[in-house]
Amino acid sequence: MADFDLQRSREQTAREQAGVTRISRTTAWLLTLALLLLIGLVTASQHVHDLRAALRGERSTWLPQSLEIFRAVPEALDVFRTSDQPFFSRVLAANRLLLREMGAFEDDLEDASILGQLVRPGMQTLLTRLGVGNEQAYVGRDGWLFYRPGLDYLTGPGFLEPRQLARRAASGNEWQPAPQPYPRKALVDLHRQLRARNIELVVMPTPVKPTVHPEMFARGLDGTESLNNPSYSDFISDLDRAGILVFDPLPGLMRAKAETGQPQYLATDTHWRPEGMHHVARELGDFLLQHDLMPSRAPTGFRTRATEVAHTGDIANMLELPQGSPLFPPETVTLEQVLDARDDFWRPDPAADVLLLGDSFTNIFSLEPMGWGEAAGLAEHLSLVLQRPVDRIARNDHGAFATREILARELARGRDRLKGKRVVIHQFAARELAVGDWKLIDLELGEPLPSLFFQPEPDQPLEVRAVVAAASPVPRPGSVPYADHVLSLHLVDLEHDGVLLVDPQAVVYTWGMRDNVWTRAARLRAGDEVTIRLRAWADVADAYDGINRSELNDFALQLEEPTWGEFLE
Repeated sequence: MADFDLQRSREQTAREQAGVTRISRTTAWLLTLALLLLIGLVTASQHVHDLRAALRGERSTWLPQSLEIFRAVPEALDVFRTSDQPFFSRVLAANRLLLREMGAFEDDLEDASILGQLVRPGMQTLLTRLGVGNEQAYVGRDGWLFYRPGLDYLTGPGFLEPRQLARRAASGNEWQPAPQPYPRKALVDLHRQLRARNIELVVMPTPVKPTVHPEMFARGLDGTESLNNPSYSDFISDLDRAGILVFDPLPGLMRAKAETGQPQYLATDTHWRPEGMHHVARELGDFLLQHDLMPSRAPTGFRTRATEVAHTGDIANMLELPQGSPLFPPETVTLEQVLDARDDFWRPDPAADVLLLGDSFTNIFSLEPMGWGEAAGLAEHLSLVLQRPVDRIARNDHGAFATREILARELARGRDRLKGKRVVIHQFAARELAVGDWKLIDLELGEPLPSLFFQPEPDQPLEVRAVVAAASPVPRPGSVPYADHVLSLHLVDLEHDGVLLVDPQAVVYTWGMRDNVWTRAARLRAGDEVTIRLRAWADVADAYDGINRSELNDFALQLEEPTWGEFLE
């Protein structure tokens, strides 16, 4: 009995001691003070950093960034007061605004944190050397990098599985509506609207990098067979039954890979190499001719000129490595730039009978701000193959809907971009089938309406002071595979030399992110005063229209002719 009591006493003592750590009062105070000092030091250093940024004109307010969330409160109250909805709906509208602003505030804190900027590059270098990468960029074999959404598309569930469609259809929140997840519905609707104007639709789902080069990510694959999402073949069959023509570049890319023994995609970028793109352009041109979609016409005389470009891939930039890191040096490619009969760079022709709607796979080697040269992209080489002009609407990212929206806005403004068209090619990255918003968009031709929005004359910029009424969101640097982003602003109370303009408001496009760094415009909020130089959008549209861009929520504002803004100190 005594042994039993002794054993129980020991167990009781062990249990008591296991949950108790005894430290002296002095040690406890020192640890607490050290923690508070560390927290205070980080906060104080961030405030000093914000103050110095405001003095340099890089911030629009003296308010420390940690307190900027309180600027959303007056906006929410204004939404509540001015709405003509019932009381409960007004509360929900104000709550949606606050939730949206809190999400943007958290992203802003993470991006601008001085501690994060100091620590992230070193930690990312260590993780990359260990083969980890980060949440968006995965490290493959032999110096190859892969974009996570592409791998998710390839290895994830079928995008047409009922459970997957239902999950995506219910994935919205208080401030972000759920996507329309069923691509067939949007493409059949687009086909119907184009057929009403005797225009043929050609759908071109462009393979993502791991589909063509799975062997560069996982060992044990010889790379002779392509991989794809489980729903892809059903998707192609659905379109075929609906009478929609599909040009699938994947078989041709695999043949070119086998015949040449060369990679068809860039090692550190999400996109194809020039050689792979050339092969696809030739097969696309043959596809159009084989389906008797192109009437004969005199050749235009397009020809090419070779040039070399060296650049660091977009996935490598997403790793946020230190400047000049040797881990992923620039890649060098040879471009075949397309020239017209006058030796000028190729340009899209709105009067052409072929319209290419494309995403960054169309823009790569064509949109110079992407860093891979110009006049050598998919539209240019399709023109070269067909020896005829081609019209183009291209926008990086959101290939499921972005170019259809641009086309719809053109038509709604009374500009018939479909006039004279025989074929519309809808090119998009295949990953959009699993993650894109396949919203239905009406292509209705509207009437040109008089505008009360300010428009500078071409080549005559004007410096104004204005107040921000609304701003579109900007993605967090490193969260998307594009280093640049254009945001939209609604400016009111436009003044020049202290005099209110006759048309005192404007829709302004301006840089929100350059080289994966937010600009001061990315942090603008309603009520901020700005000094800005406005230029006619036509002055810069050729250079900037293909850049990833966010639009204002108000569709009426989207229909206004924009201007281009350059901020002044």
